[in-house]
Amino acid sequence: EGIYDNRFKYVNELRKMGADIQVDGRIAIFEGSAKLTGAPVMACDLRAGAAMVIAGLCASGTTEIEDIHFIERGYENFVGKLRALGADISIVDFPDEPEIHEKVIAIG
Repeated sequence: EGIYDNRFKYVNELRKMGADIQVDGRIAIFEGSAKLTGAPVMACDLRAGAAMVIAGLCASGTTEIEDIHFIERGYENFVGKLRALGADISIVDFPDEPEIHEKVIAIG
């Protein structure tokens, strides 16, 4: 069975947070990391967006996730449900900064 060509696009985003991941063709090898650190990252697709949120919740510091339209489209009230479980997560809008057109998810 084929695999989505850009399935591992999110790997670079996780690496920004300190993840030790190697990609070899259709295989991704996660070596683990002593600690993830918050960073600005992008949600490349729906599953990558969920992975960024989970990584952000595990990371120290603040994680800001851009391109959240994938998450908002795919998961109903995702941020609200995580907040109800006690997560330090919110959606941030930038109405006073017209050059920023999208909302982001802020964690931490």
